[in-house]
Amino acid sequence: MTEAVDTRATIGTVTLPNAVIAASGTFGYGLEFAGLVDLAAVGAIAVKGLSLVAYAGKPPPRLVESPAGMLNAIGLQNVGVEAFLRDRLPRLAGLGARVVANFWGDSPEEFAECAARLDGAPGLVALELNAASPNRPEWGGIIAADPTMLATIVRVVRRRVRLPLWVKLSPNVTDITTLGRAAEGEGADALCAINTLRGLAVDVTTRRPRLRSVTGGLSGPAIKPVALAMVWALARNVRIPVVGIGGIRSGEDALEFLCCGARAVQVGTATFYDPRAPVRVATEMAAWCVRHGVGAVTDVVGTLTP
Repeated sequence: MTEAVDTRATIGTVTLPNAVIAASGTFGYGLEFAGLVDLAAVGAIAVKGLSLVAYAGKPPPRLVESPAGMLNAIGLQNVGVEAFLRDRLPRLAGLGARVVANFWGDSPEEFAECAARLDGAPGLVALELNAASPNRPEWGGIIAADPTMLATIVRVVRRRVRLPLWVKLSPNVTDITTLGRAAEGEGADALCAINTLRGLAVDVTTRRPRLRSVTGGLSGPAIKPVALAMVWALARNVRIPVVGIGGIRSGEDALEFLCCGARAVQVGTATFYDPRAPVRVATEMAAWCVRHGVGAVTDVVGTLTP
């Protein structure tokens, strides 16, 4: 009887019916799953990263399986912010979905303009700034690996928006807490950790990379220990909420992130083989709480004892 458990999650000023968000880049715009999943039952949906104009992404092959995960080099393909606002968001709102708009740009001004166009649109509960993708070589590197550049972008965006601003962090750094504090210091309302780890797959027969872009982002169960360690470090070093991401397949996986201090989680790669994964994970979290006499999912947050 999972209804006895309070499943709500609060990330700053954002309250969700459960702690599981569909991760950006893995759940499309949500509408692709409408025939399979009750979108209103998902805590929130973080849509594909949006840019000012439509972008085709990187050439194929751009997805390859890896032991306990996968590599992707999709390259932030998207329909553009205006098409999303016109054609996707109203339909999502009509289905009762709570939407987190992931967005990106190639300069601080592009980040800010994209965010400003999204700000206040009906159905959006938060904006998720993505400067952490390893699949945008046009940046000259991962922006979110540079605390000074990340701080500049967050500062410029923060001036233009009123919606809660979440900042997605890169694991491809020496000390993620430095980046977390930089984002917090410029007005971020929450941190999302982690994005994918940069990786490479080789076809030894042809002596060529399996991805056309050579490297890509590693996701899936293989990265969960890395993600847990980084969430744990962030939660102890910032005052704003942390959303945990990385290799979550089950309710217990998600609860591990909450133990480490995350207020909510995002489920991504698991949806490739189980489109209902976000809803299933939330149900499993509540069932675990019932079995262990825990009255609210939030009671698990920050309970890890070293």
